[in-house]
Amino acid sequence: MREAASQAESWPKIILTGAQMLFVAFGALVLVPLLTGLDPSVALFTAGVGTLVFHGVTAQSVPVFLASSFAFIAPIQGSVASFGVSATMGGLMAAGLVYVAISQAVRLKGTAWLHRLLPAVVVGPVIMVIGLALAPVAVSMATGETSDNIGYGAAIFLSMTSLLVTLVLAVFGRGLLRLVPIMGGIVTGYCLALVMGVVDFTPVREAAWLSIPSFTAPSFHWAAILFMIPVAIAPAVEHIGDMVAIGSVTRKNYLEKPGLHRTLLGDGLATSVAALFGGPPNTTYSEVTGAVTLTRAFNPKYMIVAAIIAIVLAFVSKLGALLQTIPGPVMGGIMTLLFGSIAVVGMNTLVRAGQSLTAPRNLVVVSLILVFGIGGMQFGGGQFTLQGVSLAALVGIALNWVLPREQEGE
Repeated sequence: MREAASQAESWPKIILTGAQMLFVAFGALVLVPLLTGLDPSVALFTAGVGTLVFHGVTAQSVPVFLASSFAFIAPIQGSVASFGVSATMGGLMAAGLVYVAISQAVRLKGTAWLHRLLPAVVVGPVIMVIGLALAPVAVSMATGETSDNIGYGAAIFLSMTSLLVTLVLAVFGRGLLRLVPIMGGIVTGYCLALVMGVVDFTPVREAAWLSIPSFTAPSFHWAAILFMIPVAIAPAVEHIGDMVAIGSVTRKNYLEKPGLHRTLLGDGLATSVAALFGGPPNTTYSEVTGAVTLTRAFNPKYMIVAAIIAIVLAFVSKLGALLQTIPGPVMGGIMTLLFGSIAVVGMNTLVRAGQSLTAPRNLVVVSLILVFGIGGMQFGGGQFTLQGVSLAALVGIALNWVLPREQEGE
């Protein structure tokens, strides 16, 4: 009956609903390139292409939209600073291929091995590191340290107002408003910045109306690849939760049909294709899952339309230039909530596992992941430096593998 109803839907409704899905994802989609120094127009293009790749692999069976992954913000910032954008894209392509390898292992062996290799005691603190490692970046942007033309007082006013609007919409918003708290915070902060006269429109005036996005081809360097590959672990595990979440909304088991191996493969290929053009890695968007829940828009065609609209908008270069005029403190205020919430997701992963964190084995694993990841520990040098999230993930996996299991009932 549902399939028959979807066939009867008019194209105006499909286009309008698809545009709404893109609107819900838009704030978070462009946030990642704005924070990492990548081109927002390229991110729009690669989100659209990545979503189409995913739906091609999964035969248009899962109503999800893929766009910029928050989990890679800190690693991209670190990698761009150390190796440059092109080498970072090579590392991200390799990270996408890790997804592909995991998808094939899942196809052959199922998911039990994945949970043994990456239990909550490893994944939880790694996700916490991804969020907490960024905390100083968020604070420096919120206080105006990264802005040349905005003083401390104005920066704090802008950042805290943007933060306040974002959290009010997230907690008290109803309907569609609750799904776009980031967008609401950015728009409010931007309007305030306009009133205060701290927005520079020079890039918008100089930009053409239509142009090809500034694509960046990847180059491959071992250091950048080794730096980025372990970061793929947390989003790959999170992907399973995303598929369960959207399945609970539509009352379908996507882990069986089209199969977790296909959805992981689609996600991995989408990430590698995004890196091929110079865009951030793709992941399934929980904001869009929320919109699907609210609107009961279960037809995957909506997501395909959203992807096509994203690709079209990528060529409107004045839009990309306008996004880059958003003041740093506005983004910084929202980042303080965003990066904290990533850490809370990791904490929740540990809580839901129900294991005793004071048991010696778990205490050692979690402690070293957190301190190595947040404290700036690094091993090696030159082309083979391990640090940050990548080091934390590898240390966690190694400790979980080596340390003997213990009976924790004492």
